[in-house]
Amino acid sequence: MAKTTTQDPNEMSFLDHLEELRWHLIRSTLAIVLVACGAFVMKSFIFDTILFGPKNLDFPTYQFFCRIATFFGIDSDFCGESLPFTIQSRLMAGQFSAHIWTSIWAGFIIAFPYVLFEMWRFISPGLHANERKYSRGFILVASFLFFLGVLFGYYVVAPLSINFLGTYQVSKEVTNEIDLASYVATVRASVIACGIMFELPIIIYFLTKVGLVTPEILKKYRKIALVLVLILSAIITPPDVASQIVVAVPVLILYQVSIYISKVVLRNEAKKAKQNAK
Repeated sequence: MAKTTTQDPNEMSFLDHLEELRWHLIRSTLAIVLVACGAFVMKSFIFDTILFGPKNLDFPTYQFFCRIATFFGIDSDFCGESLPFTIQSRLMAGQFSAHIWTSIWAGFIIAFPYVLFEMWRFISPGLHANERKYSRGFILVASFLFFLGVLFGYYVVAPLSINFLGTYQVSKEVTNEIDLASYVATVRASVIACGIMFELPIIIYFLTKVGLVTPEILKKYRKIALVLVLILSAIITPPDVASQIVVAVPVLILYQVSIYISKVVLRNEAKKAKQNAK
């Protein structure tokens, strides 16, 4: 006679997991759309104050570098009245399209903690009780690092990129008339890329938890990581050494912090193993 097996009523099937994931994604999308609607209405603030802020030389970053240059008696492009380029739209729907997509990206950035919360609600039932206990601060820490990266991208990477690329000329015969989509893409890439880069400690934490990364591996490939960081810095910043260093330094600091986090995770795992062995 065949042996019958009873299924745990709390255990979900694969299709049930997909259904659950679908609703988490729907709620996350709705949150982004709602915030995007608010950003769409606040058009003047989003564009004139935030997006076009780094275009003006009274931007805090330019003022900071201008004071440093003045202190050392150095002529600097950061000092002046305005940057020598204009922003224009060459497409019929260019401004409307930029308005829509900028609102959506603003919705994603602002709603990022809630999106993380929804993803965490989907993942957390599969964790053990002690794992959920040690991961309670995940949303708070991950959101803090993301917003810290966004601010770094907005106040450091974006202004340096705009100042360098907007003032660069191969000849005085050529004037810089930058398309709106290109300008918005530069600011967006700087902000989003830095926000994601600053999540490195969180990524290393989970990779260490699943056994894919150890402190020894991170130390062994530190030189390779340095090269990759410099390449990444060169991609998201203007092609000058100073800007690359400004971006590379905090990422390398985060990498070193990630090594320490990996050590702490393995140390805690070793303590749990000893307690379970008793």
